[in-house]
Amino acid sequence: MGHPVTTNPFIIMLINMSIVFVVLIGLSAMIRLIHLCDPTNKAKEVKKPAAAPKAAAPAAAPAAAPKADNSAVIAVIAAAVAAYDSEARIVTVRPIESSVWKNNARAVALNNTVC
Repeated sequence: MGHPVTTNPFIIMLINMSIVFVVLIGLSAMIRLIHLCDPTNKAKEVKKPAAAPKAAAPAAAPAAAPKADNSAVIAVIAAAVAAYDSEARIVTVRPIESSVWKNNARAVALNNTVC
């Protein structure tokens, strides 16, 4: 009774992999069943807007998204620069489309965790 059924590693691998895939298939079936029985899906279907008449005038171009008010951020940046260097003159403040700061922060974090 204390003897294993098999010692062949390939049979053990096949048994373990089949168990994993059966569980994954079962989870997939449960997700699909939940998707079919979703009570919020009916609420989404009811709220569909009515179709617009075909003779209507063409829709106007969508308005540009309003720009965020960054005046508080600009004030903080200006105060920090003024505190650091009293002779500095801020010409413009604009976002830079670069990943340099993000990459630098990642490198610093890695250096801090490795050392």
